[in-house]
Amino acid sequence: MIATTFIVFLLLFTGVGIYSATKKQNTTTDYLLASRNVNPWLTAFSAMATGQSGFLFIGQVGFAYQIGISAIWLTIGWAIGDYIAWGLVFKRLRQVSEEISADTVSSFLGQETKEIRWITTISALITIAFLGSYAAAQLVAGGKALHALFNWNYSVGVIVGAIVVVIYCFSGGIRASIWTDTVQATIMIGSLVLLFVVAIANCGGLSGFWTQLAAIDPGLVNLSPQDLEWGLLPFLIGWIVAGFGVVGQPHILVRAMAINSANKIGFARNIQVIFGLVNSFAAMGVGMAARVLLPNLLTNGDPELALPYLALELLPAILVGVMLAGLFAATISTADSQILSCSAALTQDLFPGLAHSYKYAKLGTLTVTLIILSIALSGDNNVFALITFSWSILASGLGPLLIVRAWQKSVTTPAAIAMMVGGIAAALFWKMGLDLSGIIYEVLPGMATGGIIYLVSQFFIAQESS
Repeated sequence: MIATTFIVFLLLFTGVGIYSATKKQNTTTDYLLASRNVNPWLTAFSAMATGQSGFLFIGQVGFAYQIGISAIWLTIGWAIGDYIAWGLVFKRLRQVSEEISADTVSSFLGQETKEIRWITTISALITIAFLGSYAAAQLVAGGKALHALFNWNYSVGVIVGAIVVVIYCFSGGIRASIWTDTVQATIMIGSLVLLFVVAIANCGGLSGFWTQLAAIDPGLVNLSPQDLEWGLLPFLIGWIVAGFGVVGQPHILVRAMAINSANKIGFARNIQVIFGLVNSFAAMGVGMAARVLLPNLLTNGDPELALPYLALELLPAILVGVMLAGLFAATISTADSQILSCSAALTQDLFPGLAHSYKYAKLGTLTVTLIILSIALSGDNNVFALITFSWSILASGLGPLLIVRAWQKSVTTPAAIAMMVGGIAAALFWKMGLDLSGIIYEVLPGMATGGIIYLVSQFFIAQESS
């Protein structure tokens, strides 16, 4: 019954994607941006599903399982940063990208420079390398879920996810991705809230849940994370900047570029943030309830598999299938968006001679999927670490320059390249050299470095002109 329900939902996702092909136009702009005519409700649910991904069902549930209620600061900080980004940057991105006919994030970053190919090429390479790793983490998350429920080798789930993505991306491009994202977002919300309510009931209600959690470890009910050398405020600020780092995520930025009106960005933002918070708080609750009901995962299992194991323990088979569909939906709703963004970077930005070929755009999608599939089958299994690392590099490398471009401020090619390279280098040094990411997430120093490089370059330009 679990497998039957899961397959039914998988066919539903694929069917929606294929049906979207009835609305397509055989142009690269339609394939990559749905002709910039996406309803704001669809934009909101698609952005939410794409942004939360397997990180929510696997990574964030496992994070809450391990540290308890203090995981709330990640959720709150991320939502605040995300809200600010939509307000300050996304509306400008939608307006300016249409004015300059930029169909990809990299072409948007390379605007108005004589040596446009340098900025476009470097940002495209960053996109393919790190967004590709991000997409691989989504496929890994789906594989882990199928392993937990069916005891399959996780490679099977990785391959199944890749096949589903290719089928409907080939059918309708980003329109198929957005339509299926919306269906998947609905299932994500329903399945998470359902499991949260059932799990709390099995803990004896909220009071019983809280008492048992405190008995396991008092730190699990402490709002302040343990062992923070610099205190709670820098930790929270780090996660706010992490949420703001959405300005460096091509797979989410293209949702803003595809909405049917820049004036509807605010409405889409409100819907996306509200439902995103519902999802995130439910995922946190599931993770903490799993710590009470399945306490041995920390020593004899994988905390990132708390959700599927809890579903098996508490739900009837048909609802376990729905839960698995929700989890798998979360992973492929993000993977498809990331694969399309990488494909756009490959065919539109690295090889501009292919930019107007609809056939080569689809061939690029297949090529990128095969590369990402290879990474997923051979890479690290830690979904939380893979996703947070990739997010930070993209935010640090592309985010500051995208803000400058959205507000149409002048920047030289050397300064733009220095912003991208310097931001990534700072994030890597903060995480791997100084090992301070547990205190402040590396997006903050990464994006700050890119911003400082821009301000310094502008200072020297002003000095020369005077």
